[in-house]
Amino acid sequence: MTDPNVAQVMTQPLYLTINGDSHKSIATTIAGLVREIGLAPEKVAVEHNGVIAPRSTLHDVALSDGDVLEIVHFVGGG
Repeated sequence: MTDPNVAQVMTQPLYLTINGDSHKSIATTIAGLVREIGLAPEKVAVEHNGVIAPRSTLHDVALSDGDVLEIVHFVGGG
């Protein structure tokens, strides 16, 4: 049963463009989005609405409906 004294938060999905493709997400930050798509935040470079997002800020940068992101991940090998 829901406690009427506790505010209920409904998370509406965000509609984003990631690397040119439409994507629906419930992530609230870039780091959350990166995890949601199966990547590690410490192994990506992200451009958010035309501006490079420093890796150290990915946990703090909030997403908004309609954001455009380019995400590049690093792959090791030789």
